[in-house]
Amino acid sequence: MTKITKKAKVLSSLDREKLYTFGEALNVLREHKSKFDETVEVAMNLGVDPRHADQMVRGMVSLPSGTGKDVKVAVFARGENAEKALAAGADKVGAEDLMEDMMAGNLDYGRVIASPDMMGVVGRLGKILGPKGLMPNPKLGTVTPNVAQAVKDAKGGQVEYRVEKQGIIHSGIGKLSFSDDALKANFKALTEAVVKSKPAGAKGKYVRKVSLTSSMGPGLKVDLSEVEGA
Repeated sequence: MTKITKKAKVLSSLDREKLYTFGEALNVLREHKSKFDETVEVAMNLGVDPRHADQMVRGMVSLPSGTGKDVKVAVFARGENAEKALAAGADKVGAEDLMEDMMAGNLDYGRVIASPDMMGVVGRLGKILGPKGLMPNPKLGTVTPNVAQAVKDAKGGQVEYRVEKQGIIHSGIGKLSFSDDALKANFKALTEAVVKSKPAGAKGKYVRKVSLTSSMGPGLKVDLSEVEGA
């Protein structure tokens, strides 16, 4: 017979239908934190059907308090752009050599950036990078002549949000060790960016539900009054 832990008993007693303020939800997550520094995550249920191109929600947002994670960045660039990318902190910079390395299965990156002149090389990686959400895209600022700034943004707390086929956006907004104010600032930045990204094809209520959780914590519903514009 499986033994039910004290933590599991406490979590099972939580009212999953209750609407929390952001601060209240964060307090509950802190009360049930694990021994490691968990990631705080936001899930937003949107009134969109991403199977239709005019209802896709995708973009980049810079979290003012950072993510608490070290993002590994690869950059496709040559010459001066390559030097600038390295100086900005890129973990790997190259051209055909980087392409071959990725084709060999070395894809341990959180962000892939390319200068516009490198898209002929990067395009050959579409079937490899695309499914992983790593394909450089000018609309996301990952195809840019200013590769140094793109690297700094990626390292400084910029995250991508993208609606899944069920109409949900998931994104980390920092660590439980962050202060309440730091996490609230990141929550605000993310939710405002998603609200501003409302597609023209969205019908009816756009932001339908928002929940807050942590790596090992419960999912808690956040009152929509906490989301500006919702």
